[in-house]
Amino acid sequence: MESHFESPTLGARSVTEMLHDIARIVQEDPESFYRLIIGTDSLVKVVNNKKQCDFVTAIVVHKVGSGARYFWRKEKLFRAPSLREKIYTETLTSLRTANEIVPELKLLLSGAHYELEIHIDVGTVGPTREMIREVVGMVTGNGYTAKTKPESWAASTVADKYT
Repeated sequence: MESHFESPTLGARSVTEMLHDIARIVQEDPESFYRLIIGTDSLVKVVNNKKQCDFVTAIVVHKVGSGARYFWRKEKLFRAPSLREKIYTETLTSLRTANEIVPELKLLLSGAHYELEIHIDVGTVGPTREMIREVVGMVTGNGYTAKTKPESWAASTVADKYT
């Protein structure tokens, strides 16, 4: 079964439907500049006396100066990972999502004015500061622009809303 994303306005969307939705959003005003942003956040919870970690990935279409629309999906890991494993999994999930959608997006958005960013939920303050160089290197090594806190709002705010 193909994984799906949720849209607050459109409901459940297959990956293909979501990509066409993104193209429609951009085609509404093709002269504007867009930021396409992917970010993942996670949260460990106890469900039925067992720990699980929910990973939520958000894809945000930000029309610069005019607001944004987003899509999200949740994946579960049925155990509690360490902080390092959580951050690596969040980053790898965002990279996997980018690699899943970017080839088709490039075709659908041919001629559009946009940049793609991956937002990583790490910052210079707190326990994740030691991992910044590593996870930013993972993202940039795959050819994407990486943003960290406080600029990584797609992970720390949008995806966080659904963890």
